[in-house]
Amino acid sequence: MNIFDLARHGLNGFEQFAVWSVMAVAFLSLAYAWLLRGVVMKKDKGSSKMVEVWDAIRIGADSYLNRQFKTILPAVGLLTVAMFLSIYVAQPTQEALKEFPENTTIIIAIGRTLAFIMGSTFSLLVGQLGMRMAIQANVRVSAASRRGFNEALTIAYYAGTITGMLTDGLGLLGGTLIFIIFGTAAPDVLLGFGFGGTLLAMFMRVGGGIYTKAADVGADLVGKVEKDIPEDDPRNAAVVADLVGDNVGDCAGMAADIFESYEVTIVSALILGITLVSVDPTHSLKWIVYPLIIRGIGVISSMIGTFTVPIWEKIPVKFLQAHDAEESMFRSYEVSSVITVVISFFVANMYANDWRLAVLTTIGVGLAVAFNPLTSYFTSTKKAPVKEIVQSTSTGPATTILSGLSVGMESSVWALIVIAVAFIMGLTLYSADGTIYVLYAIAIIGIGMLSHTGNNVAMDSYGPISDNANGIGEMSWHDMDDEETKKARQIMADLDAVGNTTKAITKGVAIASAVIAAVSLFGSFITDVGKVQAQLGVAVMDAIRVSDTKVFVGLLLGGALPWLISSLSIRSVSRAAGQIVEEVRKQFHVPGIMEGTVKPDYARVVEISTRSSQKELIPMVTISIAMPLLVGLILQVEALGGFLAGVILSGQLLAVFMSNAGGAWDNSKKAIEDEPRDLAANTGKGSERHKAGVVGDTVGDPLKDTAGPALNPMIKVVNMVSLLAAPIIVGVKDLGVGGWIAIIVLAAGLIWSITESKRPTAEIK
Repeated sequence: MNIFDLARHGLNGFEQFAVWSVMAVAFLSLAYAWLLRGVVMKKDKGSSKMVEVWDAIRIGADSYLNRQFKTILPAVGLLTVAMFLSIYVAQPTQEALKEFPENTTIIIAIGRTLAFIMGSTFSLLVGQLGMRMAIQANVRVSAASRRGFNEALTIAYYAGTITGMLTDGLGLLGGTLIFIIFGTAAPDVLLGFGFGGTLLAMFMRVGGGIYTKAADVGADLVGKVEKDIPEDDPRNAAVVADLVGDNVGDCAGMAADIFESYEVTIVSALILGITLVSVDPTHSLKWIVYPLIIRGIGVISSMIGTFTVPIWEKIPVKFLQAHDAEESMFRSYEVSSVITVVISFFVANMYANDWRLAVLTTIGVGLAVAFNPLTSYFTSTKKAPVKEIVQSTSTGPATTILSGLSVGMESSVWALIVIAVAFIMGLTLYSADGTIYVLYAIAIIGIGMLSHTGNNVAMDSYGPISDNANGIGEMSWHDMDDEETKKARQIMADLDAVGNTTKAITKGVAIASAVIAAVSLFGSFITDVGKVQAQLGVAVMDAIRVSDTKVFVGLLLGGALPWLISSLSIRSVSRAAGQIVEEVRKQFHVPGIMEGTVKPDYARVVEISTRSSQKELIPMVTISIAMPLLVGLILQVEALGGFLAGVILSGQLLAVFMSNAGGAWDNSKKAIEDEPRDLAANTGKGSERHKAGVVGDTVGDPLKDTAGPALNPMIKVVNMVSLLAAPIIVGVKDLGVGGWIAIIVLAAGLIWSITESKRPTAEIK
């Protein structure tokens, strides 16, 4: 049998051409990333002092990622074995039996295992390569700022685009390759691919988030508040760890996070699409091929859009000119959006004969576009909410905190309303066709929303790159005050301020995509459970009854899980930041450090951050895996559905609240820093208003960059585990000795994880 012969899956000539074209687009995306890498790497690194600071950041980031890899490798190895054995506990689907009538179990077991390894590897590659590219770019952006704004913007954005194209290319390559080989049996294998990407994303999100914010909070509390020195002052021992953290958290962690959302939406769309094959036997393969085509179109439109970012400032038509970096990026995103929407109507009408699919794609694209102004409104220095927080700093830290909490809470409501409206539109289009069509519609909305992942990741990575560039400039030019340096500092400050907004926006998109991906997986969960129940000859579950006591208990437990994960994440940051504060205070007492004649021990603070973040990796993931399994085994499969619903709702509200509150506090602090310094008038850096703003920013940092982002992969880990375990749980009518042993082991693992996470990190001798 030729595994690359698409005709055996029943695809017609056009469909075969389309699928192979999608594969070609995946490789084109990777080639574009390589091309942009060459453009960035040709730029100079600046002075020897800048290279010295940059090298310290590079070594610290490499050291962290190497240690992280060693920490998670045993867990990945154990789960690889579990992936292989899972197919022997829950038998392959009927689609798999049709595709591979002989040796079905071993073929699917090997396929799922290899897909898990591939998903894990791709997620790791996106995070690691993206972070390393960001580090290569930051010093070059800093050097370019001395020559002009547009060059610095171009380097920062193109370096971020490299990560975006890696995300697009590898995500599209993995999902398409699995479909080419396994056809309608792909869902059995895609579960491994999605789980691998999701698992690694959570490892990188949790670890990177704790690292970056422990260092950031520690640096701010001692440097800004106690010593009244600049943010990236080289005398602060925590400053290098802070700059390293921007890379391991916002670059490596965010890239892996969006990559796994990209993976999971492909997985859920194909699972639901293959379910529709049996429902709609006429021209049925459109349900599988259409989302792949749209993803391919999205990659092409992302390439065009990202390439145009530096052009908008120079365009001769005045009303089209962009006036800052944020406007240039938004314009380019809109270009990508228009291309995808227009082409999707051609594909939907001429190939699928269903204009509604194009409308769903447009809703998804529109949802992503809507999050740009929505998040910008609540986090931008130019908008009312941040101005309100700035005003509240006049009366101290307490009112600053209260004002930021209010902004975050309100933003979460509007974000949920936007998602709900998108779902209602999808429901309206397909409500007459049945539940499975509605669930598929939501999956296509997710496909549309993440069709411009390249743009999203580019905007996100741009943030930490410009932040790092600003820090390198601050540390390298702290004793320079010529006109060229002043101009370069202003360029860096402008790019950094925009980076805060773009990071907040992409966090909003990431959270929304996580919710849509989770809802799609939730739909896959219901359909998969129904298939197994039909095979066993028991009543088929086609809905989740909240009135059932067990389901309601599951709903409550699911709603509580995001709060537990957030609590443990914030506690970890607080504990690690406390150690860093003590260390930085101690070093400030060393003779010569405050005078600038003695170099601080940067490596010691890097080690504190690294140890604190590594300690949390296994416990957090263990909690996310153990909880749904315990609920499923004890309360059964319908209660597990309620559990998933609780996780999705609570996780979305909490994640948006934390992300936007933190972003608003951060930018309100920056707005005060941009004021003229006049302590008598209580304005600018060093003023009491500024100190209140720093407190708000310090509280918001672990919310927006640790706890909030960690919920994205957590939501999907829980859903993927439930999807994998559902066929097993359905078949368990009596727990027996083996079932109770499993419950005891899982409960013990849960207790150990919570206890271990609360245990203080051992101090460095």
